[in-house]
Amino acid sequence: MSIFIGGAWPYANGSLHLGHIAALLPGDILARYYRLKGDKVLYVSGSDCNGTPISIRADQEGVTVKEVADRFHNEFIACFTKLGFTYDLYTRTDSPHHHQTVQKIFLTLLENGFLYKKEIEQMYCQHDQKFLPDRYVEGECPNCGAKSRGDQCDNCSSILDPLDLIKPVCKLCGNRPVKKITEHFYFELSQFQQELEAVVETANVNKAWRDNAIQLSKRYLKEGLQDRAVSRDIGNGVNIPVKGFEDKKVYVWIEAVSGYYSASIEWAAQTGNDVNEFWNEDTISYYVHGKDNIPFHSIIWPAILLGIKNPALPTHIVSNEYLTLEKKKLSTSNNWAVWVPYILEHYHVDSIRYFLTTNAPENRDTDFSWREFISSHNAELLGAYGNFINRTLKFLEKSYGGENTKGEINETIEENVNKLYARVGQLIEEGHFKQALDEIFELIRAANKYFDHEQPWKQLTEDKAACDNTLLTCVHIIANIAQLLSPFLPTSSDEVKAMLNLQDFKWQVIKKKSYQFSKVEPLFERIDTAKIGEELAKLEAQSNSL
Repeated sequence: MSIFIGGAWPYANGSLHLGHIAALLPGDILARYYRLKGDKVLYVSGSDCNGTPISIRADQEGVTVKEVADRFHNEFIACFTKLGFTYDLYTRTDSPHHHQTVQKIFLTLLENGFLYKKEIEQMYCQHDQKFLPDRYVEGECPNCGAKSRGDQCDNCSSILDPLDLIKPVCKLCGNRPVKKITEHFYFELSQFQQELEAVVETANVNKAWRDNAIQLSKRYLKEGLQDRAVSRDIGNGVNIPVKGFEDKKVYVWIEAVSGYYSASIEWAAQTGNDVNEFWNEDTISYYVHGKDNIPFHSIIWPAILLGIKNPALPTHIVSNEYLTLEKKKLSTSNNWAVWVPYILEHYHVDSIRYFLTTNAPENRDTDFSWREFISSHNAELLGAYGNFINRTLKFLEKSYGGENTKGEINETIEENVNKLYARVGQLIEEGHFKQALDEIFELIRAANKYFDHEQPWKQLTEDKAACDNTLLTCVHIIANIAQLLSPFLPTSSDEVKAMLNLQDFKWQVIKKKSYQFSKVEPLFERIDTAKIGEELAKLEAQSNSL
């Protein structure tokens, strides 16, 4: 089976924060799981290096757009590598390959009759003497009244045009822009109304999209799809491949989502594989992103695919709600964020992956607090998981000479472990990662109770055969837990694999009659709870420093 997984493309205009990782982490869990099953997986993403956010930062710093994009693209790669993300290709949208693929998509849409030219009014700043891209215009959302950018309202998720904003101002100089006539290409999104209604209804019946994606898509469809501009007067992006329009760029909303396809083609060219294997009517595809990106994946991208007659429509949309920080909305402008380079430098990668999965904003906004993060590490990863492994293997190291060659596995526990693979696998495939991880930790808690109940330290002298059975059962649990957890907590799982001298993980039960151990080391160290106050003080200080 072919599985395509597309992770949202972060803007290369600033560091990643935990909100980004909460939205993107499910993609890596899916990729690791499906590879363990033996399926063919293509997992791609990249840095969004085009459009206005990077231009704004470059203008503010007085440097080139490329300097900004290079800096954060390289930082993203370092962060994703440390986080254990297993992209088959992580690329960037300012590459010549991406530009060429987007231009081909543009021309195909034009040839198929879905693009047309139209004279429109656009915001123009007389002070800066240029047309203003969407994100260079700020004002009040006409739908909810919240402060908004010209492309989208983060408060109510409405897709906007700068002309829609109330009290618009130029982000560069703060002056009020004027309206000026210019000519652009438009995408006949309205032509796909019925087809997209069918796509959304199928996803609803199959329960393959998150509910927020279904509801938001239905809202857009009920309001009626409107044709949208696909070109813009900006300096940073993909050139329009049409005579007379060379100075205009492909609008980022059509260009960025096309990155999933351009990255796939690039990967195929690099590896000698056939890209069509992951872009056909039978492909299972997952699109992993945050709530603010829903319409681009549930409406825009399917319409583009329909327009270029590519049958690989999104089958699964994994769209997380928002992650808040200490009960407040994450804010990069106010520096109210936990930055990924910082937390990776100071905390175990699996602690980050564990917390962001078991507290994932799958169906509602959830909160990251330093108290909960450190408590979950100490109680769950160290106290439950790490403790069970350490107490079992240290006992065997001391009392059995580092090997476990006798005994029978408890039948009830063996049956429970066997069932867990199917149960956890189903939950992962359906996008319920929090529940899947919680089910594994239920087994870990039960395993600790089993160890306490059997009391192998007594059995060792009172009933050696019973002790053999208890310890083989415990090691059986450890081996399989490590394998079950490997999509979620890959670093510690690999450490357990090395300690137990296991072969490569697969999504099937490990059942061995004997084990020989390498040196047993603790998986996790306790985090001093004094860190809670220290981190809160740092957070307040960095926010107040602006």
